[in-house]
Amino acid sequence: MTGVDRLHPGLVHHIVNTLGWADLRPLQAAAIEPILGGHDALLLAPTAGGKTEAAVFPALSAMADRDWSGISVLYLCPLRALLNNLHPRIAGYASWIGRTAGLWHGDTGATQRRRLRIARPDLLLTTPESLEAMLVSTLTDPRQLFADLRLVIVDEVHAFAGDDRGWHLLAVLERLSRLAGRRLQRIGLSATVGNPDQLLHWLQGANVGHRTGTVVAPDTPAGPVPQVDVTLDYVGSVDNAATVIAALHRGEKRLAFCDSRSQVEQLAFALRGRGVQTFVSHSSLAADERRQAEEAFAEARDCVIVATSTLELGVDVGDLDRVIQLDAPRTVASFLQRLGRTGRRPDTARNTLFLATKQDTLLKAAGLLTLWRDGYVEPVTPPPTPRHIVAQQLLALCLQEGRIGADIWPAWYGDLSLFDDTTPRIVDWLVATGHLDLDNGMLAIGPETERRYGRRHFMELLTVFAAAPEFTVLHGRQQIGSTDALALTIKVDGPRVIVLGGRTWKVTHVDWKRQRCYVEGTDLPGRSLWHGFLPPQSYELAQAQRRVLLGTQPDINHSHRAEQTLATLREDRASQVWDGGTVVQVVDDEHRWWTWAGRRANATLAASLPKAAVDGARLDDHMIRLRGDLTAPALRQLIDTVDTHGLPAPEIDGEAVTGLKFGEVLPADLATTTLAERAADGPAAHTVLASPFRWVTSL
Repeated sequence: MTGVDRLHPGLVHHIVNTLGWADLRPLQAAAIEPILGGHDALLLAPTAGGKTEAAVFPALSAMADRDWSGISVLYLCPLRALLNNLHPRIAGYASWIGRTAGLWHGDTGATQRRRLRIARPDLLLTTPESLEAMLVSTLTDPRQLFADLRLVIVDEVHAFAGDDRGWHLLAVLERLSRLAGRRLQRIGLSATVGNPDQLLHWLQGANVGHRTGTVVAPDTPAGPVPQVDVTLDYVGSVDNAATVIAALHRGEKRLAFCDSRSQVEQLAFALRGRGVQTFVSHSSLAADERRQAEEAFAEARDCVIVATSTLELGVDVGDLDRVIQLDAPRTVASFLQRLGRTGRRPDTARNTLFLATKQDTLLKAAGLLTLWRDGYVEPVTPPPTPRHIVAQQLLALCLQEGRIGADIWPAWYGDLSLFDDTTPRIVDWLVATGHLDLDNGMLAIGPETERRYGRRHFMELLTVFAAAPEFTVLHGRQQIGSTDALALTIKVDGPRVIVLGGRTWKVTHVDWKRQRCYVEGTDLPGRSLWHGFLPPQSYELAQAQRRVLLGTQPDINHSHRAEQTLATLREDRASQVWDGGTVVQVVDDEHRWWTWAGRRANATLAASLPKAAVDGARLDDHMIRLRGDLTAPALRQLIDTVDTHGLPAPEIDGEAVTGLKFGEVLPADLATTTLAERAADGPAAHTVLASPFRWVTSL
C-alpha cells in the first residue's frame, strides 16, 4: 500500500484488515504529507471520492503520535443529517487507536450533552451554530472545553463559503483560536470548484501571512469532463415527469432532485399515485421522518427518493442506480455533486436524466449542460460586505465573555476581512440603540438584545441563516414536519388539505398562537406551499442560454421532445438574441433590452442608466424593460454617458432589509448599502455596456 508510511500503525492495520483496502485512493495518499506537516489544506474530489478519510486518517495519526488529549479535532458540517451519517463511521475509525468521537448539534439531547461535557471526546462532530452555542453557554466553560483544540476539518466548505454561514464560521474559528491559545490548522473538504486557491486562502482566515496552504486535488480532471450518460428530456409538467419516472428504470434505485419543497411534495404524491414506492426528504420534514425515509430508501431496491439539496451534500443513501433532475439545479457545481451520487459500482456509469417541466427550465438546463460540457465550474465567491454578521459577532462575543473592551474586537478577530472601517460605527450604533451597554469603556449585552433575541437562550442570535416561520404539523403526537402559514391561510373550497412527506393530510385544527397545525390522513387531493424566490442566475449561465438559442447544442443525449421544444424556442425567440451583441426588441410600445447578463448585472445596468432610459425596475435574468418612447440613438447616447469606472449599486427598498438576517441591528443606510452591494454585478454590466446592440422591431 502506497502513501501510508507516516500514518499510525494501528490505522494502517485496520485500513488493510478491517476495511480490506489494498491501497489508498490518490487523494487520500496525497493528503497525508501536507496534513501531518501542519499545512492548512483544501482537499478536492468528486462526490464519493474519499475526502472524509483523506482528512480524518492523518488527523487521527497526528492525535495518536503527538499524544493530543481532550477535544483536539473538530469536524464541522453544514447539515445535521450529514453529521448523523458520518458519526458512526468516524467513531469507528477513532476506536481503532483507542480514541472517541462525539456528536453535538441541535437535535442532541440534554443528557448526551452532559455526558460530552464530562467525558470529552477526542474528535467532535458539530455545526458552526452549535459550536457558537457552546461558546456562549452558561453550562460550559469554553476555555476549558476547547483548551486542547489543534485541528479543524470543514466538510463541504464550498457550501459554507457561498453564503453568510461561511463568514460566521470564520469568525467563530478565530474566537476558538484565541481561546485555545494557538493557531488552528484548517482542512477544507470540497467538490470541484472553479477557484480552489482563493477558496483555501479564504478558509485560512485572519493573519495568513506565515501560514502554508496546500490544495490537494490529484483526481481533479483538467479540461472538458469525461463522457457520462446525461439525457435531457422535456415533459411539460410535474405529473408528466411522474409518469416518465414510473415507467422508466423499473427495479432500480432512483434519486430525484427538485429545487423546491413544493415540487418535491407534488412529485412524490404523483409517484405514489402511480404505485411507485416513494420516499421524501427536505428541510420542512421532521428529523425523524426524514431519517426514517433515508434509512428505508437505503435498504430498498425498486424505489425513488425525492429530495431537495438536502441529499446533495454527501449524505449516504446507499448504492444508487440513477439520478433524476426535475428542471435544472442552480449551478454546474451543484449538478456535479448530484451526478457524483451515481456510478459508484464497478462497470457502472455516472448518469443523470433531466426532466424539464417548462420551456424556460428546459432552456436553463441546456445552458447549464453547455457550461458543464465546456469544463466550466463556478468560482465560490463569499458574499461581499457582511456587516450584519459583524453586528452579530459583537453581540455573541459579549455573550461569551460577559464584558469586553469597546475596542478589543481586533484582538479576537485579527485582520479577518469580515471587519472593515464601518465596524466602529456599528459598535456606536449598537450602544446608541441599547443592544449593547457601555460602562467605563466596557461593552456588555444591552436590554434591546435581551428583548429581541433573549428567548430560547439567544438561539435566534446564534443562527445566521434566515428561515421563515413555519407551523409544526402534528398527527396526534407525531410530528410530521412543518408548513408555511401560506398553506393555512390561502382561500380553499371545501376541506383544507396539505401535502407533506408525499402524503395528503386534512387540517383539523390550527393553533395560531402556538403555531401548530393538527392533521389526519386523507385520500383527498391537496397542495403544499412555501414562501421562496428563485435565486438570480449568473452572467455565465444566462450567456450559455443565449448560446443555446443561437444554435449551440450541448454534447449530451436529447429526447425527441427536447429537440423539438428547443427548436421551437429558437424560432420563437430568434428576435431576442444576436451573435454580435445584445438586442433591443420593440413590440408595440414595449422596449425590452435582451442582455442575457443575469439579474445582478441587469439590476446594475438599470441603476447605471439615467431614469430617462429605464421603465421602473422591471427586469429579470435576461432582459431590462426600457421606456417606450426611447429611440436607438437616444439609448446609444445615454449608454455613452455612463461612467463605467464606477457603476452604482442597484437601488434597494428599505423594506427589503427584513430579508437580511441581523439587518435590523445595523444603521439603516448600512443595511441597505450592504444589500445593494450584494445585488450588483459590475464586471458583467461593464461587459454589456461595452457591447454593441441591435434594434429590432417585431410585429
